[in-house]
Amino acid sequence: MQVSFRSKVNILVSLLVVSSACLALLFSVKSEAHAASPHISLSPNHTHPSASVKVSGKGFQVSETISITFDSISVGTATTDSTGTFATKIIIPSSALPGTHTIQATGSISGLTASASFLVQTDWAMFGFNASNRRFNPYENVLSTTNVSSMVLDWSYTTGGGIPSSPAIVNGVVYVGSQDDNLYAFNATTGAKLWSYSTGGFIQSSSAVANGIVYVGSNDGHLYAINASTGATVWNYRDVNGSPLVSSPVVLNNSVYIGFADGNVYAFKAATGVVLWHYTTVGALESSAAVVNGVVYVGSGISLYAINATIGTKLWSYTTGGQINSTPAVVNGVVYFGSSDNNLYAIKASTGTKLWSYTTSNSIDSSPAVANGIVYFTNNDNAYALNTKTGVLLWNSTGVSAYSSLTVANGIVYSGAYTGVAPNVYALNATTGAILWSYTTGNAIESSPAVVNGVVYIGSFDNKLYAFHLPGTTP
Repeated sequence: MQVSFRSKVNILVSLLVVSSACLALLFSVKSEAHAASPHISLSPNHTHPSASVKVSGKGFQVSETISITFDSISVGTATTDSTGTFATKIIIPSSALPGTHTIQATGSISGLTASASFLVQTDWAMFGFNASNRRFNPYENVLSTTNVSSMVLDWSYTTGGGIPSSPAIVNGVVYVGSQDDNLYAFNATTGAKLWSYSTGGFIQSSSAVANGIVYVGSNDGHLYAINASTGATVWNYRDVNGSPLVSSPVVLNNSVYIGFADGNVYAFKAATGVVLWHYTTVGALESSAAVVNGVVYVGSGISLYAINATIGTKLWSYTTGGQINSTPAVVNGVVYFGSSDNNLYAIKASTGTKLWSYTTSNSIDSSPAVANGIVYFTNNDNAYALNTKTGVLLWNSTGVSAYSSLTVANGIVYSGAYTGVAPNVYALNATTGAILWSYTTGNAIESSPAVVNGVVYIGSFDNKLYAFHLPGTTP
């Protein structure tokens, strides 16, 4: 059958119409997909100010510039690839206050936007803040020298015994041990008890929290690993001599480091409790460890030991004139620690060579805090501030005597008093030593303060855990 010229034209036109319709539908679907699908993800989606965060996005126009904001602050740009996706890193502003914020990505050509929530929070995961034990929270930006005098009691919780241990705060939960043999978990905002875990002895050891597990030592001679969410046992280990645990655990690189009172220092696999190594020191051990650059630093008897963190062999030791209960702080290649011979020592971390020492009027049992070129510590008479390089005295504050170790955050030194006129919690000006604020508890304080998200947490021998904050603020 012969097809006429007119019929051919009609067929061609029909094909063109159908093709045009298909193309229009395709572009429409593609456009709708772009309009409906812009999405960004954050890794991590919660951390402290000044942290680096990866922002990944998809569903934007091809090869367009993406502007990224943190709330209303510009924090970076990226360019999409041939599929409309991008990935870049941003820095969380140092001024970002604790709480929920919005990170938004906007296409410069398409105008497409996508956003995700980001939680700003700081954690105090172990006794010394981190494995270097410098007792300094560099991310605190709520409490300052201009407003700390207004701080009030937020909440307190009464346990069944005194609280000599220091609190750890991670992901909005406070973990602290008591002389009633229990480890407690509290809501950091409200003080509500979430769970408690009973050990076979009182708890003087402070907790360390990592990867969803709380590690704590007990006077019953066991190191416990406990599920941080539920309070269930993950594993526990008893020293061969059943020796009490006063030392606090340090967790780093999936290993737990701790010393038992009989002088044995252990390294455990954090997930399972398998012993990686142990080293036997000479003397009683109450000092907690600091772990930096593959070395464990810990005081035992009258000596400070440096031990290889991987295989447990001694690298060097330094002997003082008295018992070392002070936990060392390791900063910029220097180890700072106190001794009952009344001296604060600065030792070269790589060799064990003494750089300088400073003699006080009494035994130094508390652990030093190091921040901004100053080492802070207390003895049984005063609080001191020394130049980290020279050991020269910058100031001392009489009457602030403590076994409690000092904490530094945003220009303020926090301390709990064990002796003196009253069992006070203090806030001192870090530059001058002037007392900015104090609060009297019902008994002596051996617990060391932790400062997180604008809240100061500390325990007392009046059986209470305290949380202080500024009026009108919530952590």
